Amino acid sequence: MKVILLQTDIVWADPGRNVRRAEQLMDRHPDGDLFVLPEMFSTGFCTLPEGIAEPAAGSVTLAWMKRQAQERQCTIAGSIAIEDEGRFFNRFHFVYPDGKTVCYDKRHLFTYGGEDRQYTPGTERVVVDYRGVRILLQICYDLRFPVFARNRNDYDMMVYIASWPVARIDAWKTLIRARALENQCYVAAVNRIGSDPYCRYNGGTALIDPYGRTLAACPDDEEGAAIAEINVQALAAFRKKFPVLDDADMFTLD
Repeated sequence: MKVILLQTDIVWADPGRNVRRAEQLMDRHPDGDLFVLPEMFSTGFCTLPEGIAEPAAGSVTLAWMKRQAQERQCTIAGSIAIEDEGRFFNRFHFVYPDGKTVCYDKRHLFTYGGEDRQYTPGTERVVVDYRGVRILLQICYDLRFPVFARNRNDYDMMVYIASWPVARIDAWKTLIRARALENQCYVAAVNRIGSDPYCRYNGGTALIDPYGRTLAACPDDEEGAAIAEINVQALAAFRKKFPVLDDADMFTLD
């Protein structure tokens, strides 16, 4: 499976311009199986969603994702600020080529930035399956909570989408590699570049293999794509040879 991570410069609260730019980047890679966009890729990370969040039943950005997935016969993933029955969610949409969509609502809201004041946290841990690859969906601040993401032998790749500022980018680069090593999995980590009214972002988008090695990465402060192939057969062989997950501590989450 060919994974294409799109590191974009997001224009604040302008979905039209942002999706057009994403289309231009996707046009350069017509053979992609899975395109991954950053957190709130159509608006920027808005902690005050009133007037910016889209309705769950009529999201223009989600309709665009479905149309692109069907026309390109690929899967597209990214999060949108969503209003659903009077509550706001930072909702990760994983859209299949036939338009089917699986959603994950961000579990760990970024209290330091006030996200928890307006948004409702998700309650479910979501693993999707695409082309034989089991994928755990995660958003930004989730990266700092390894227990929630701990591999229970139920996924092969983690996808982190983020608006992670340059001030803390060293933590991002360290933690995405740690998650790959401790969970013996691929990690596809997508971060934005550019600026919004609150922060500056310089990317750090990368695909890390189960050995902690970087398979592909975008240069800092440059819009573009990181592209790599996921090999589940090689992953299975590695896990069999070096069965770290079999020796992991058992636990449950309330």
